[in-house]
Amino acid sequence: MALPVIGHPLMGLPRGILLATMAMIGLILASNITVQYPINDWLTFGALLFPVCFLVTDLTNRSFGASATRKMVLLSFPVAIVLSMILATPRIGLASGIAFLVSQMLDVSVFDKLRRGSWWQAPLISSILASAVDTALFFSLAFYATPVPWITLGIGDFGVKVALALAMLIPFRLLMPRLKSA
Repeated sequence: MALPVIGHPLMGLPRGILLATMAMIGLILASNITVQYPINDWLTFGALLFPVCFLVTDLTNRSFGASATRKMVLLSFPVAIVLSMILATPRIGLASGIAFLVSQMLDVSVFDKLRRGSWWQAPLISSILASAVDTALFFSLAFYATPVPWITLGIGDFGVKVALALAMLIPFRLLMPRLKSA
């Protein structure tokens, strides 16, 4: 029988936070691998996966509050980035790490400030603002001074993130009643 390590960052966290952390790691890793495969000059496969991270963040925030959600982001961050640096490229891993940390913390803060408004405002507005920051940071850091058409890919990526932020309102609304209100 393994004894828990005293002071381990996962000790005492609710099961939902651990599940959200694992989901986030998987989504980031899959997004960072698939961002290397363009669909066309405007879009990569990563654009179709990464917006789900905002759904995970927003559901976690609604259920457990901003403080627990920040912990989830901080727990996801190092594991996902190290794996991305190994399985994608170091540059993509680092760019993703910077963009992820900044955009997710922005998402958590904006969502928390808007959480008392209409059910759709917090997830939609926080996801769109955070998506803009994530897209600008990631594409400029990951692909600047490379032959990759990063500006057009960034524009396409942001357009998909906005469309998916709207689409993610459906699962957000359906899952909301099942969550413990924070």
